This record gives sequence, structure tokens and C-alpha cells, in this order.
Amino acid sequence: MLKTLIHCWHIIRQLSGDNAYDQYLKHHNEFHISSIDTPPALSRKDFFKLYQDSQWQGVKRCC
Repeated sequence: MLKTLIHCWHIIRQLSGDNAYDQYLKHHNEFHISSIDTPPALSRKDFFKLYQDSQWQGVKRCC
């Protein structure tokens, strides 16, 4: 039962975008850490500002 709840919680976090920063850090550590000129990872605050700006940029309606 507990395993099922934890799995559901992870799915909810993924669908809602709540784990976006965790995924960003994972990607940054796996793919960008080996480069010499890689900028440091964004802070949580800076990441969510960039994330929100990209979500709400442009026209988001049908008409």
C-alpha cells in the first residue's frame, strides 16, 4: 500500500511539474558537469522564474 502511494505521489509530481527542478539538476549533473566551460546550475528560485516565463510566454488561447 505504501509503495503504491509513493508511486502515485511521484506521478502527481511529474504531471504537475513539481519535480521539474529535480529533473533539471539531474540533467545538469549527468550531461553538463563534464564540460569545462559549463555554467553552474541555476538556483531553485532562478530556475522557477525561467520555467514560469517559458510557460506563459506568447499567446496561449485558441482564438
